[in-house]
Amino acid sequence: MSGYLDNYGAGEERRNKLIVRAVLAFVALIVISLAAYYGLRNRKEKARIETFREILMRQEYQAAYAFWGCTEEKPCPHYKYSNFLEDWGPKSGHTDFANMKPVRTVTCKDGYGQGWKFGDDTVHLWVVREDQALSFAPWPNWRQTWLAAAFNDCSGMTRTIPSVNPL
Repeated sequence: MSGYLDNYGAGEERRNKLIVRAVLAFVALIVISLAAYYGLRNRKEKARIETFREILMRQEYQAAYAFWGCTEEKPCPHYKYSNFLEDWGPKSGHTDFANMKPVRTVTCKDGYGQGWKFGDDTVHLWVVREDQALSFAPWPNWRQTWLAAAFNDCSGMTRTIPSVNPL
C-alpha cells in the first residue's frame, strides 16, 4: 500500500522546474541581448572616430579630410581644405594626441558624438549614422542624461548654440 501514493505530484514538480528554468533562460537571454545592444550600438561610429584620430596622428591630412565627406577634387562648400588644415593641421592646437583625452559622449538616433580634450580646448566631433560622415557636433556643449542615452534620445539635451558659426 505504501507505493500507491509515493509518486503523487512528482510529474508536477518536474513540470514546475522546467517552467521556472525556461522563464529564467528567457529572462537571461533578454538581459544578455540588451547588454550586447547597448554595448555595441555605437561600434561603427567609435571605430570611425578612432580611425580619424589614427590618420591625423600619421599626418595624412587628405585622407582625414575625406572622412568629412570632402575631397580635394570636390571640396565641401562650407569647410574647405584650408579650413580643415587650420583646425587639424600641424600648426593647429589639435596635434598632441598623446595627451588628448576623450571626454563626454552622446548617442542619438541619427548620430554619435564624442569630445576630445586638448589641454584647455575641447573639440566635439559628430558621426552621422546614415553615411558615417564626420563633422563638428551640432551643439558644442552637450549634456545627456543616462535615461535619454538609453533610448537614443537627444531632444532633451541642454544645447548651447554659439552665436558665431565656427566654420
